[in-house]
Amino acid sequence: MASKKYDLVIFGASGFTGQFVVDHVANLAEEEGLTWAVAGRTKPKLLKVLSEASVRTGKKLSEIPMIIADTESISSLERMARQTRVVLNCVGPYRFYGEPVVKACIDSGAHHLDISGEPQFLETMQFLYDKKAKENNVLVIGATGFDSVPAESGVMCLQEKFEGGRLTNVESFLSIQHGPKGGGINFATYESAAHSFSHAGELIKLRKFLSSEPMPKIPHRLPKRPYMFFSEEVKKWCLPFMGSDRSVVSRTVRDHLKSGVLKNNVEFNPYLSMSSKYAALKFRAFIYIFTFLCHYWLGRWLLLKFPQIFSLGYFKRGGPSQEQIDGTIFTKTFVGHGFDSQESASTRGKPNRRVIVRLTAPEPGYVATPICMVQCACVVLKEADSMRHKSGVLTPGAAFYGTSLLQRLNKHNVRLETLSDVKV
Repeated sequence: MASKKYDLVIFGASGFTGQFVVDHVANLAEEEGLTWAVAGRTKPKLLKVLSEASVRTGKKLSEIPMIIADTESISSLERMARQTRVVLNCVGPYRFYGEPVVKACIDSGAHHLDISGEPQFLETMQFLYDKKAKENNVLVIGATGFDSVPAESGVMCLQEKFEGGRLTNVESFLSIQHGPKGGGINFATYESAAHSFSHAGELIKLRKFLSSEPMPKIPHRLPKRPYMFFSEEVKKWCLPFMGSDRSVVSRTVRDHLKSGVLKNNVEFNPYLSMSSKYAALKFRAFIYIFTFLCHYWLGRWLLLKFPQIFSLGYFKRGGPSQEQIDGTIFTKTFVGHGFDSQESASTRGKPNRRVIVRLTAPEPGYVATPICMVQCACVVLKEADSMRHKSGVLTPGAAFYGTSLLQRLNKHNVRLETLSDVKV
């Protein structure tokens, strides 16, 4: 890829998330020595996003190159991909728009990173394109945003903490804190979730092809949690987290077992934590309504036509204001169980060590996601020789284990800290 004109091209730069990726790249480009361009369907929108990013960042961006590319034109996608080492694909929902970009990148020799939280898309790309990506020496790394770099980072951190011993179980607890102006989540995230839920059955068949060999049994499972429960670990009411984290971490664990990074299967259970029982009950009601309506065409139409009503106020079109974004942070608390040594793992019946780490980061969708995505891209650009995998369709945990990603994230306000490390 030495002859490529640019290190990075941001595809979908004028989208709601894409513009924040532009900001982060603009702020980092000089420090990291990056050459970059923006890409999208129309020049006026690209000019506008560069002009607005110049105001937000204080950087002169009027001379940043623009590339016209459209998911409905494979030739335009290939022209874009031929010019760059890495494509940052910010165009979703990926179920509808992702595959042509992946294919164009593989055919044109450009690495592809996306911020999808759609398990069907992520696992389908692995099934369809892993072999070809390896043949063409291309990395296709999905879920490099809030879905699911924070989850992967927490598990990677715990793996490092249990080095010399054995990690067996991880629980994660997501908590989102909004400022006085409240918060909101981008409509595209809600739209993607609606289509993913409505086609959840596809995953069963797909995983039979992807995972022909069954995973080893988890040696020591944690007691099963109720659907809604109070967590002593985070002192909040919790529900299962319905995002892609479990799917992504499971694929990472499979990769690590195959490559010898892990000696045993690891149980991973993600949860969403709420400040009160009322908030948890309200969100539980939303999940019931959402899941039921997703199964029917008319239900999906209602969900997408009137998101604020049918999501009980959690989602709306247009996304949050800048003031709401600035006032939001999130934490993920990871509770890791395991053994303090290989000897203990072979002689004791139950884990004898518990480590709790916490990840703290800014607003997940528009601040943390660009940070995660761009730092993943920097690792691909600067540490290719030391990465365990040189090509293929991968999860973040499979691609970036053993790299400087955790240190890079910490430098850019996505921080991990150890809360406790005790024998039990």
